[in-house]
Amino acid sequence: MKNKTICFFNSTKAWGGGEKWHFDMSSAMHSENHDVIVFTNTQSALYNKLQSTKLKTVAVKISNLSFLNPFKIFKLKRLLIKNNVGTIIMNLSADLKVAGFAAKLAGVDRIIYRRGSAIPIKDKFLNRFIFKNILTEIIANTEATKKTVLEHNPNLFDENKITVIYNGIKIQTSTKKLDVITKQANGIILGNAGRLAEQKGQKHLIELAKILKEKGLNFTLFIAGSGELSETIKKLIKKYNLQKEVILLGFVKDINSFMNSLDIFILSSLWEGFGYVIAEAMASKKPVIAFDLSSNPELIDNNETGYLIDFCNIEDMANKTIELSKNKILREEMGKKGFTKVTSQFTIDRAYKDLISTLKN
Repeated sequence: MKNKTICFFNSTKAWGGGEKWHFDMSSAMHSENHDVIVFTNTQSALYNKLQSTKLKTVAVKISNLSFLNPFKIFKLKRLLIKNNVGTIIMNLSADLKVAGFAAKLAGVDRIIYRRGSAIPIKDKFLNRFIFKNILTEIIANTEATKKTVLEHNPNLFDENKITVIYNGIKIQTSTKKLDVITKQANGIILGNAGRLAEQKGQKHLIELAKILKEKGLNFTLFIAGSGELSETIKKLIKKYNLQKEVILLGFVKDINSFMNSLDIFILSSLWEGFGYVIAEAMASKKPVIAFDLSSNPELIDNNETGYLIDFCNIEDMANKTIELSKNKILREEMGKKGFTKVTSQFTIDRAYKDLISTLKN
């Protein structure tokens, strides 16, 4: 790290967990007077967030086929050399194919891929070449993600060079609640937050709500988020006559106030790299119910901070929801234990210290 620039490379326009990690870590390193530079798309949410800092940025545009453009690769090579980059951390597979090659040509000492998705890496020729000849290290955001790196090819990369660094969240102290929830809620307040997409599994929440209504539970389920499945979810709510029980809030900016408004947080995702919303719910001292898959067991201690449910066992999810709904003391106990876990393992400060330790080795 000494006398060399650390480059965070992320070209996506969207905002997600990987972009949040790049912003948090690059900002923290910059505040500690490390030489940091961020390569990003000027039309991205990450670029817009970086404008509130004094971090140096470089504009890049990368597509899935950019690795076929030698001019782009050599331009990046020149920029890396010009900025004295000694370490580059990339977050996207498309960036890996372009910036990874450029970094190798530029003689960058440490070429790191930060893997944030618990999806197996395909055993293809280009991947085998990059992982064996370009990358020096991998940072995985959970143990589940680390496992998927080698799932299709155990010889793809040296497992000893894969380090797990959990994502970090900012612990909020505000107890403010969302007016829209406090005004519309009836009974126990359930919540979910995430993109309305297949991966997030909100269709299972509608099935859950249907069962809870049939079992006579007085509840309101608030779903925060927007996405391509919005109309599908609305149709399911209408089909099962759940308009009073299930309320779609759309995108919610103040996620802390959303979490503060709930009694129980329910995650229906089919997989997660790192469940930010789980950590955010636990930081608001809420018990969490989720499927027992992917990285969820690394955040949720079953029967301690919430419940882990066999995948797609909505009947059991309903029973656990009812159990918690009827036991305020248990909800509070689980919430306190969850808060303790988050503040000890999943803060931005902890993530930053782990990253610095890794880069110093």
